[in-house]
Amino acid sequence: MSEQRTTKQAFQGSLHNDPVIQRLFERVPQKVQDSFTEEQLIHLKVAVGSRGWGEHTVDIRGSFRGWKHRYYYVMLFGRNRRQLSPGQQHIHNLLSAGLLSVLLMGGLLLGFMVLYLLKSALGIDLLPNHSLGLWDWFKS
Repeated sequence: MSEQRTTKQAFQGSLHNDPVIQRLFERVPQKVQDSFTEEQLIHLKVAVGSRGWGEHTVDIRGSFRGWKHRYYYVMLFGRNRRQLSPGQQHIHNLLSAGLLSVLLMGGLLLGFMVLYLLKSALGIDLLPNHSLGLWDWFKS
């Protein structure tokens, strides 16, 4: 019982200024806001406080009316603070390996192109009567 009283005293007075409660009250009419007791606000803060509103670099939310229903959209972007499940970790590892492979192959291709252009600029002809046409493209 004394633990509840201490918690209640800690929140009393500053509870309406609390960011979680303010964010919640943005969506609640003033008449309903005034009807909450301090104890109810404490329980709301505990229940909703772990939600982590506004912690995203990009947080775009909206809604639109369709033929019969209203639809909403959400686009969030920010640092991932969640723990990945084993399946998600496996997919993450596969995607990371794929991205690394694509970047490595792109870098190798770019490196070979630069070497080929350098060879052509120096007039070195490794295969007589054969050209990729890259030097002609580069000169034009």
